[in-house]
Amino acid sequence: MEANISMSLNGSEVVLYDSTTYRVLWIFSLVVLSITFVLGVLGNGLVIWVAGFRMTHTVTTVCYLNLALSDFSFMATLPLQIITMVMRGKWLFGWFLCKLVNIIANINLFVSVFLITLIAMDRCICVLHPIWSQNHRTVSLARKVVIGAWIFALLLTLPHFFFLTTVKDARGEVHCISKFESWVATPEEQLKVSVIVTTASGIINFFIGFSMPMFFIAICYGLMAIKIFRRSCLKSSRPLRVLTAIATSFFICWFPFQLIMLLGNFLNNETLRIIHMLVNLASTLASFNSCLNPILYVFLGQEFRYRLIYSLSASMERALRED
Repeated sequence: MEANISMSLNGSEVVLYDSTTYRVLWIFSLVVLSITFVLGVLGNGLVIWVAGFRMTHTVTTVCYLNLALSDFSFMATLPLQIITMVMRGKWLFGWFLCKLVNIIANINLFVSVFLITLIAMDRCICVLHPIWSQNHRTVSLARKVVIGAWIFALLLTLPHFFFLTTVKDARGEVHCISKFESWVATPEEQLKVSVIVTTASGIINFFIGFSMPMFFIAICYGLMAIKIFRRSCLKSSRPLRVLTAIATSFFICWFPFQLIMLLGNFLNNETLRIIHMLVNLASTLASFNSCLNPILYVFLGQEFRYRLIYSLSASMERALRED
C-alpha cells in the first residue's frame, strides 16, 4: 500500500491541487494516522505479549500472533509515512527504507487477508468436520501454513523491490516512486513498462489480495451458518459472529483503497485528479484496519481478556510489592 502524496498512475505524475477540500482531507488523514499509530502499537504489542507468551499456543493463537506481528511491523512504518505526508511527498529516509517501507506495507495487506482466510477455513472445518479436525488440526501444521502465507505474500511484493527507488525531481526534491529507466532504454518503452507493471500490480492486489480471499471467506461463512442454524447450535454461533466482524471490518477498510488503485489504471488524467483527492483518505482507512485488528481478532475472545487482565494485575502487584 502506497500512502505517499506523490503517486504515479499510468506512468504519469498526478498533479495535486492546493484546494481547501484537499487540505482538510490531508489534515484529517494525518490526525487519524497518528491515532492509528499509537493505538496500533499498544494494541498489537499487547496481542503479541499475551498470544505469544501468556497463552498456550494453539492453531488459533498462532494465526492471531502472526496477524499481530504483521500489523505491528506495519505500524512501525507509519511514522515515516506520516512525515512523508507532512513533507508533501518528499522522501527523507534513503533508498533502502524506500523499498523496505513499501514492501512491509504490501506484505501486511496480503498476510492479513491470507490469515483471515485461514482462520475462516479453520473454523469452517471445525464446524463441518469436528472429528477430522481433532485428529489432523495441529499447531505444527498451522505454523507451516502460516509460513507459506508469509512466503507467498513476499513473492507478490517483489515488483516493489525491483522497481521502487528514490528519484530527484527538477527541484532537487527526492521522492520514493517506481522507476523503469534501468530496465528499458527509450521513454516510450519506459511508459509502456510502467503501464504494464502498475496495471498488473493493481489487478493482483485487487483480486489476489482482496476479492478472491473475501469470496472464500464468504463461502466459509455460508457453510458454517447452514450447519449452525440446522443444528441450532447457539454456542457455536459466537465464533461465527467474531469472524463476521473481522471480515466486515477488513472489507470496509480496504475496499475503497483497492477500488481507487484499480480504477487508477484505467482512467484518464482528468479523472485521476478527482479520485486522487480521496486516495490519502482511502489509504488512511486501510491503515486503520491494523489498529482495529487487536480488538476484532483477539479482544473478543474470553480467554484473551482473562489472560490480559490477569497479566496486568499480576505485573502491577509485582511492581508494588516491597520484596
